[in-house]
This record gives sequence, structure tokens and C-alpha cells, in this order.
Amino acid sequence: MRSQRDCVRRVTTALLIAAVLAACSPPRSPPRSPPRTGNDAADAYTPGLGEIMTLTQMRHAKLFFAGEAENWPLASYETDELEEGFHDAVAFHPTHKDSPLDLSTTLPEMVDAPLAALRTAIAANDKAQFETAFDALTAGCNACHRAMQFGFNVVQRPTTNAFANQDFAAQPH
Repeated sequence: MRSQRDCVRRVTTALLIAAVLAACSPPRSPPRSPPRTGNDAADAYTPGLGEIMTLTQMRHAKLFFAGEAENWPLASYETDELEEGFHDAVAFHPTHKDSPLDLSTTLPEMVDAPLAALRTAIAANDKAQFETAFDALTAGCNACHRAMQFGFNVVQRPTTNAFANQDFAAQPH
């Protein structure tokens, strides 16, 4: 009988301590609101410029490895994806933070000509021309970063392949 009372007392004490600790704990964050639904434009997800540019950096590297492997269909695809990302950057972020220039005019000025040169090199299956155009695109990216006051973000040719799970060699159709 005594051990049963001790057990009840211990459980009661533990519950009281838990209740006191819960009362003294800082409030929890409110639960997240459920995602909005409907067709309202306000419901649409807008990627941040940093997210778009991180994907752009990935595409830039993949483009390089595709061109080095002379996988022209993949190089063409990555060029299309890069251009799509640039268009998204301009569409979603025509201006950015305290930049003195509009991204909507600066970015196309810096990358349109190098993208066209890449397309020409890829269509010609010309690796040397591709490398020149790729370096011009990289220079355009860095010029855009400087113009937008993001010059601390310097892009270069990749030196190692971070995509070990992708074969960049051209595949037979």
C-alpha cells in the first residue's frame, strides 16, 4: 500500500513540475499558416534573386562541363536554362536592394551578346569558340555583379566537377 502511495505521489509531483516548467517556458511560435490557395497572383511563389542566381551558378558550371566534353545537345540545353534563369531574374527582380541600376536593363546588356556567341559556338560544334564565348559570359556576369554593387561575388570557370552524379560525355541518341 505504501509503495502505491509513493508511486502516486511521485507521479503527481512529476506532473506538477512539468506543469510549472511549461508555464515558465517561453511561448512557442504560432503554427505556420496553411499555404494560400486559389488563382490569386498573391498566392504565387516568387523565388528570391539569390535563389535564382544560385541555380544560375549551377547552370554555368554544367554548361562549362558540357562544352568541355563537346556534348553540344547538353550545352545547348544548359544555355537555354541559363537564359531562362536570366529572364526570371529580370521578371521577378527588375530592381534590387540599393543597386544604382535596374537589373532589368543591366543584366541583358551584360549577357545577351555572350549568350548569342555561345549559341553560335554550340551550333558549330566548335570547342575553342565555345571556350571564348563561355569566358565572355563569365566576364559579363562579373561585370553585372560589379554594376549592381555585388562585385564581391566573382564567378570563374569551374575547376572541379561538383556534379559527380552526371556524365557530361555526349551520349548516342
